[in-house]
Amino acid sequence: MWRAFLFSFIRRKIVLSVIFGCSLTYCIVSFLLISPRRTDTWRIPRKLDHSAFVWMSAEVDLNNSSLQSCRNTVQGREYIADDKGYICQRDDLLANNCCGTTEKRYICDTCNADGCCVLYEHCVSCCLNPNKRKLLETVLGKASETFRVLFSAINNHFELCLAKCRTSSQSVQHENAYLKSNKHCYTTADKVP
Repeated sequence: MWRAFLFSFIRRKIVLSVIFGCSLTYCIVSFLLISPRRTDTWRIPRKLDHSAFVWMSAEVDLNNSSLQSCRNTVQGREYIADDKGYICQRDDLLANNCCGTTEKRYICDTCNADGCCVLYEHCVSCCLNPNKRKLLETVLGKASETFRVLFSAINNHFELCLAKCRTSSQSVQHENAYLKSNKHCYTTADKVP
């Protein structure tokens, strides 16, 4: 009986050793010898290519605005900013998710000269102003390694403004209090001034 137990124990060890050896060999071959495919999307790009980036133009077709649908900032309790740069009260949002063309456009009322705003919607609206294009091109050009993955997924002006205007961990202290009231920035500064 003792021999049967010993034989069974040794047989299990051999089988497990063979399985482990095969798995280890497969891992080594997969990681070291097989070259990476061009379709690997998990790799971080060394340089951002925004040749297909869509910038907002100053001439938005306002005649067909009732036929077009808009993307907007969604989360505001009081205000909404749409992808044309208009700001409206949440209750005034049209059925196509656009603010009406009679609403305010490219509002920078709560923003300071550094490009930091108190309200998220003002930050997005101000950032969408076509006059800010050169500044935003600088933002894309100076994207740090931390933000390179985020910015590589952005392909238009509205998405860039949404991403830049969100607060980051660098704008808070003690993980629960903002450093300044102007916490939403579209500028190149990584920290709130």
